[in-house]
Parts: sequence; C-alpha cells; structure tokens
Amino acid sequence: METKFQELADLLKQQNERLTMDEARTWVEILWEDFEATRAKAGRKYEGQEMTESIVRQWIQHYGQRLDEFLERNPKYHHLFIQRKQ
Repeated sequence: METKFQELADLLKQQNERLTMDEARTWVEILWEDFEATRAKAGRKYEGQEMTESIVRQWIQHYGQRLDEFLERNPKYHHLFIQRKQ
C-alpha cells in the first residue's frame, strides 16, 4: 500500500508542482479514502485496491493540476494539510 501511495503522490507532484510532497501524499490519501467510502455508502461491491488505484490515478491525471485550488474554496480540509506541515 505504501508503494502505491508513494507512486500516486509522485504522479500528483509531477502534475502540480505547487504542492509539496507531503501535500501530494495527503491528497492521495484523501482521494483514496473518499472513493472507497463513497462506494461503500452507496452499497457497491468492493472491487479491490486495483480499482481504487485506477480511479485515483484518473482523478490525478484529470484534476491534479488544480487540486490546490480546491482548498481555497473548501476550507473544511485545511486542517489536514496544516497538521502534516507541523
């Protein structure tokens, strides 16, 4: 799991150089957990880490360049990034 998260964080960092490596890693964890939680709440069958990795990778490729802009509009997630920097 650690290797997958690191690989995805590296990909996100390549897509968005404004993010630090810690911020990229935090985003990967948020996207991963959000996808799995949303599917579970919807009652969907768990399709494994490969499916989650595929979706997170797609999100990074499509939205990675602008993920840092999301924080400006959604302060609810700020605390996740502030804690990482300390």
